[in-house]
Amino acid sequence: MEQCESVEREVDKVLQKFLTYGQHCEQSLEELLHYVGQLRAELASAALQGTPLSATLSLVMSQCCRKIKDTVQKLASDHKDIHSSVSRVGKAIDRNFDSEVCGVVSDAVWDSREKQQQILQMAIVEHLYQQGMLSVAEELCQESTLNVDLDFKQPFLELNRILEALHKHDLGPALEWAISHRQRLLELNSSLEFKLHRLYFIHLLAGGPDKQLEALSYARHFQPFARLHQREIQVMMGSLVYLRLGLEKSPYCHLLDTSHWAEICETFTRDACSLLGLSVESPLSVSFASGCVALPVLMNIKAVIEQRQCTGVWSHKDELPIEIELGMKCWYHSVFACPILRQQTSDSNPPIKLICGHVISRDALNKLINGGKEEEKPATDSSHFSLSIYFLHTSFLKLTARKLNRK
Repeated sequence: MEQCESVEREVDKVLQKFLTYGQHCEQSLEELLHYVGQLRAELASAALQGTPLSATLSLVMSQCCRKIKDTVQKLASDHKDIHSSVSRVGKAIDRNFDSEVCGVVSDAVWDSREKQQQILQMAIVEHLYQQGMLSVAEELCQESTLNVDLDFKQPFLELNRILEALHKHDLGPALEWAISHRQRLLELNSSLEFKLHRLYFIHLLAGGPDKQLEALSYARHFQPFARLHQREIQVMMGSLVYLRLGLEKSPYCHLLDTSHWAEICETFTRDACSLLGLSVESPLSVSFASGCVALPVLMNIKAVIEQRQCTGVWSHKDELPIEIELGMKCWYHSVFACPILRQQTSDSNPPIKLICGHVISRDALNKLINGGKEEEKPATDSSHFSLSIYFLHTSFLKLTARKLNRK
């Protein structure tokens, strides 16, 4: 983070110089245009009168040309100073970051360069679509000759269209979408449709007494949600008592808080992405954030490997040489380790829940079953023995807890 802050300070200096230069440039050019305009008017007046060019006008023209030249030279000099500031940003990046990031691992770990480029381009395009930069994404697809199906773009187009309407305080598109996907939203235990109706009802309340009848009529939309959101509906209906006096000075003034619009945007994005099978954050942003945490550790490991001349430590594509803690924010899938075999479960070896409530891996269950059937198998089999010890330990803990509760 210190390196990023150092580079950010240099970038802020450049931006500030750009801003100052732009304001100075605009002011200087406006003064110059005004001065030239006055001189042009005087020359046009002298030409209409048919009088020869006076010595005064000739001197003024010479001064005007000199002023134009000085102004252009001054702007050019200031512009060169900005170039030096921009170059300092590049030097700050080289000073604070390792330029050999790509050399952290050997090329054998990754796929071919063409496939890498295609995956990266697809991740950038998906990120641009998810951020609403549709025109930039289309331009990138054309320049990179990347073929993106309409079925891939359609969810992002619909999502951004509705979010754009919500930012303009237009609930119509979001309500239509929520009503058309009502059943699937209920399966997700989503309250998106109710929150949209509530926000529209509050929007009517903000219109004052003139909107009272319309608000009462719209309250019928709350009927399907009466059981789950009874308290919130009661609060909204109670606010009608203070409508003539003004909700701003009533105990219900919190209903008019503008934060509700930001909340509905977040709720819609989260629920819509879950419904459409999209991630709330783009894979590119998640990968970038994870890389910022993992790269320093991997670079230290690379230095140790090179120093000790250890070859073949990292040769697999689907695993890292060490475990890197990325934090809870980057946990998307739970990992279950079998308490018997001490290994993580996988698709080929999934977790199995027993009748007693314990969960073990399928390999451990198979070994338990085989151990029970094969009489000649010694009772001291490591897996069978570990399983027995594990169950005895949990039974002892349960029995102890019962005794403590009785006391």
